[in-house]
Amino acid sequence: MSDIRIDAAFDSGNIEVLSIDGASAKLAIPLDTSSEFKQWFHFRVSGAQGRELVLRITDLESSAYPGGWPGYDACVSEDRDYWGRAASSYDKNEDGGTLTIRYTPASDIAWFAYFAPYSMERHHDLVSEAAASEGVDHLHLGTTLDGQPIDCLEMGEGEFKVWLYARQHPGETQAEWWMEGALEVLTDPSDSVGRLLREKCRLHIVPNCNPDGSKRGNLRVNAAGTNLNREWDNPSAEKSPEVLAIRNRMDETGVDFAMDVHGDEAIPVSFLAGFEGIPSWTDEQGDSYYGYEAILDRRTPDFQTEQGYTKAAPGKANLSMSTNQVAERFGATAMTLEMPYKDNPASPEPEQGWSPERCKMLARDCLASLLEWLEAREA
Repeated sequence: MSDIRIDAAFDSGNIEVLSIDGASAKLAIPLDTSSEFKQWFHFRVSGAQGRELVLRITDLESSAYPGGWPGYDACVSEDRDYWGRAASSYDKNEDGGTLTIRYTPASDIAWFAYFAPYSMERHHDLVSEAAASEGVDHLHLGTTLDGQPIDCLEMGEGEFKVWLYARQHPGETQAEWWMEGALEVLTDPSDSVGRLLREKCRLHIVPNCNPDGSKRGNLRVNAAGTNLNREWDNPSAEKSPEVLAIRNRMDETGVDFAMDVHGDEAIPVSFLAGFEGIPSWTDEQGDSYYGYEAILDRRTPDFQTEQGYTKAAPGKANLSMSTNQVAERFGATAMTLEMPYKDNPASPEPEQGWSPERCKMLARDCLASLLEWLEAREA
């Protein structure tokens, strides 16, 4: 039988082919642009119809988050629309840590990725469709180092200032699937949650904070090799024009509520991280955040509060991170939403695991929780 072919020279493609033997391949993940991070992979395999593929991705103990591989199944699609999961196993002692993916495609091309990709073409479709909706303003906040636009969508007639932004880390594609779900709610005139939020709020939405990293197939950095979520205290045009443009707009509009949307490699559940440890912390500001968290926890089994990040000690918050900087700078109720790459063990879905569809549904629950939270403040 002939050897399979593996390609990654496309939007967000990322893999290194070490060897191919029939329907088996030994692979590695290249480093992100000018950085030490590596975790995101996205490639296509052709010539394997009806044959069991055995794909070994090696040297993963040196990846950014080796704890992300045990219990993880790779994403796979044959039509680039529906993304399921391919049975995968991890051996940390094989070739520096090896993820072995096994899958038998029914057709001649199969696509594999760390999570369901969100292409820049789909991003442009999302922005254009939303911008064409009644009452939505599009702002070109700035330009990336690769010359791509930084898109912002603004809508709503209310006084309460809400910022939603995603994909500071480009390989966390869950975040833009979440944005797609959020924009469907907010631009649909028949959606009562979206309609009431537009009445109460002025919403500022950046669906993709890192277009360059997204297109280049990076996990965590932009075209300069910069981790954008460590730039919020001192962004620059040379290293982090994306953060500079977004923060400048925030300074113009103000911020009352902010959600920075991410994905977490190792923790298999969705959770929030707050701004404990900021210098100006007050219990009132903290209670506002915890109140929102409690509402979201009640509304959906796809969110929980038992697992998450360690809270910073008083006065020890890292102000280079978005949520801490925005909470400190504006006195806002700010938070980071994290979604998993793995399946949620408390609510498993064997065919897809955590999926684009669940990201979009969680966005709906987040917005419904925001409305309930606002109404409780007004009571």
